[in-house]
Amino acid sequence: MPPMQDLKLLEIGCGHGSDLRQFMEWGMSSCNIAGSELLPERAAATRDALPDDVRILEGDARKITEPDESFDVVFCSTVFTSILDDRFQEQLADRMWRLVRPGGAILWYDFTVDNPRNPDVRGVPVKRVRELFPAPPEHVFRVTLAPPVERLVCGMSPRMYDLLNLLPFLRTHVIAWIPRPGHAFTEGA
Repeated sequence: MPPMQDLKLLEIGCGHGSDLRQFMEWGMSSCNIAGSELLPERAAATRDALPDDVRILEGDARKITEPDESFDVVFCSTVFTSILDDRFQEQLADRMWRLVRPGGAILWYDFTVDNPRNPDVRGVPVKRVRELFPAPPEHVFRVTLAPPVERLVCGMSPRMYDLLNLLPFLRTHVIAWIPRPGHAFTEGA
């Protein structure tokens, strides 16, 4: 794997760019980072908030015109749970997969259970993640204490949060590393 600053990253649904800023803080070079954002006002705000050499691709991520195999990592955070149409999810997953270099990976973060208070989102179980991509996730970690539980216990005791977060069945989100087979990290790649 090349050094962090040499990795090329694309975030799907970059919102206001907070995750892109985090990747830069971890050592990624801003000139190797791109973000895709559907909403024009968010794309404009992100352009204003980040260094000029971070590329912001505005529009439908299924139609990103970057060449196939352009990125070492394609990241998405709470994107697929907002897509209620199965076919749309499949098309987006296919485009993401084609954008990742062989030897690169999809970095996935999303919740796995439905939110009964929000009909505009739908949990994406790990089984569905496995269906969306041609290769299975190599690593899957349950993270993020269920937000309603978190809100309840944080007001009472931060220690209670730590204890409840030890119980995997109370964690509603997963982070997954989905590698694309092959060898991208060769000299000159």
